[in-house]
Amino acid sequence: MIDAEYCQTMAAYNGWMNHNVYEAAATLTDAERKADRGAFFRSLHSTLNHILWADRVWLSRFNGKTYPVGGIGVDVHEDFGALSDARRAMDEEITAWAAQVDAAQLSGTLTWYSGVAKREMSRPRWLCVTQMFNHQTHHRGQATTLLKQAGVDPGATDLPWAPLVRDAQQRVILGEQFGL
Repeated sequence: MIDAEYCQTMAAYNGWMNHNVYEAAATLTDAERKADRGAFFRSLHSTLNHILWADRVWLSRFNGKTYPVGGIGVDVHEDFGALSDARRAMDEEITAWAAQVDAAQLSGTLTWYSGVAKREMSRPRWLCVTQMFNHQTHHRGQATTLLKQAGVDPGATDLPWAPLVRDAQQRVILGEQFGL
C-alpha cells in the first residue's frame, strides 16, 4: 500500500516534469508539436492532451470535483497556450489533493464507471492512485521520446533528480528554487 508521502512525492515530481516537458515543447512550432510521429496518441500535442485528460478523470474520482473532459483520444485543448495553462492548473489541483491526503483516503475500494471498459469497476483505492501517477510517467516517457525525435532535449527525467524538499508540515514539495 502507498501512503501520503508517496502521493506528495509523485505530485511534486509530476509538477516538475510537466514544467520541463512543456517548457521543452514550447520551443517547437505548433506544426511540430502536432505532427503525427507514430505515437499511440499520434503527436506530442495529443499525448500531452491525453495525460491532462486522464489526470482529470482520475483526480475527479479521488476529490469529487468535476473537470472538463471529452472522450479518450480527443484533444481537450487545440491551443498549446490553453493546454499549458490547464496543465499548470491541474498540477496545482493534484498537489493540493496530495497535501491533504491521508491513510483513510487511500484505503478501501473505489468503484466507478469506466468509459474505456464500458462497465463499472472496483479496485483498491491505493491502486487507483498509483495508476494515476504511473499513467503520467508512462505517457510522459512517450512525450520525452517525441521531443527527442523533434531535436529537443527535455533534460533529466528521473525521480532522484527532482528538486524535492519538505515543507514546515513535513510534506514533500518542490524546492523553492524551482519557482513553481
